[in-house]
Amino acid sequence: MALSKFLKSRKKKMVALIEKLGQDFEYSSILGVDTKSKSISADNGNQAVNEGFDTQAGFVLKLNNGNAIYEYSIDDLSSNIDKLAEKIKSELKVENKLKDLEIKIGKLDNEKLVKSFKRPTDFDKYTDEELLKYAVELKDEIVKKDSRILNAVVAIQTQDVSKIFVSKDKELDQTYTWVNGRIMLVYRGDNGKVVMSREGAYSNKMKDVLKALPLLVDKLIDKCYHLSLAKPIEPGIYDVITDPTITGLIAHEAFGHGVEMDQFVKDRALAKKYVNDYVASTVVNMRDGALSAFSVASYFFDDDGILAKDTQIIKKGILVSGICDMTSAAELGVSPTGNGRRESYKRKAYTRMTNTFFEPGTSKLKDMIKSIKHGYMLFETNNGMEDPKNWAIQCVCEYGREIIDGKLTDNYVSPVVMSGYVPDLLKSITNVSDSFKIIGAGMCGKGYKEWVRVSDGGAHLKAKVKLS
Repeated sequence: MALSKFLKSRKKKMVALIEKLGQDFEYSSILGVDTKSKSISADNGNQAVNEGFDTQAGFVLKLNNGNAIYEYSIDDLSSNIDKLAEKIKSELKVENKLKDLEIKIGKLDNEKLVKSFKRPTDFDKYTDEELLKYAVELKDEIVKKDSRILNAVVAIQTQDVSKIFVSKDKELDQTYTWVNGRIMLVYRGDNGKVVMSREGAYSNKMKDVLKALPLLVDKLIDKCYHLSLAKPIEPGIYDVITDPTITGLIAHEAFGHGVEMDQFVKDRALAKKYVNDYVASTVVNMRDGALSAFSVASYFFDDDGILAKDTQIIKKGILVSGICDMTSAAELGVSPTGNGRRESYKRKAYTRMTNTFFEPGTSKLKDMIKSIKHGYMLFETNNGMEDPKNWAIQCVCEYGREIIDGKLTDNYVSPVVMSGYVPDLLKSITNVSDSFKIIGAGMCGKGYKEWVRVSDGGAHLKAKVKLS
């Protein structure tokens, strides 16, 4: 996979612009982005190839003169770099109250490095027409399997990323791809109850996803059958075991957003006061980073030009570190962790999660199940919310399966809401399985906006939580 022609043709101008702006700013950098994404889907009534939400092409500058940090986005670079530099400088304004700040980000980006990063891909072997044909044919096969299926959706979502970063000391570029495949069913049970459920596959290789999706169909139909028979859960405090999807939701909501250090700067995260303290049981270890795992949020350098890293967040129950972008790192006097990310070149860089997960432990899942007299195994992320300032958490699971006398039954409950106080939940964890999975199909907003692609997951956890 080659760097996009658009960015390649603009690189000399990027370098020249940074040289020019470097005469007036202590720090100057420019990020060029050319991302193409598509959604190819088929259901009983429609088939389509649509442009994905994060398709974009353009540039964003970050400038620092020792106090204020400026960001300036532009769709393209003009032929006259001198005039463009003057235009940018003339449009940068700063409030008087910010002029006395002392924030120097240049010292965080002084590693001299010129490097290209590429990830192998097979996207060029498949046309849109071929992928749409695949989706239609698989959808038709699924619908024929069971008369109770009211609709089947087969979707393939692709992302093809090219980025260039230039500063005084760095010239970096990266190219990589990712594909998320998904099957969703609308199913009417024999009792007339209508349910929806999904299964997915994901990889940087298209061939892997196309091979995996058909193998998930029978599992999905069986799940829909059991969900049509599911009953509401009786609210209470239960011993539970989390499937990796729910483990990931806990990691994301409990100590993902809560350790994004731009929230530390604003005193909006309680975690700031608990660094180097116990926040979980001693069997709990948690990480985040584009280098921590291989998934949709794995890149070679972030949007600040910081190389991807693997950050230990919780070690044996102790909160040892947060994650941060370059600006937050400068304000807090720490090293950036490679978590500076933008929804697009038109948006500000924030501290954002990447691959967030609980590490595997030493317990066997079968033994964890055997240890529960009465409780539930929880499955599949629906949505979650957290309050970083007060450590409240709410996670919605698609369903649970009842555990009775150490045996996992086919008694389904749905939906299931898990809620509580983050340290109480994490300190109740007594076992962590030696199995491990990252779910690489997620999206995350900061608040209600600033959407980026993320993954999460981890091992199975045994904990005691409130369910309703």
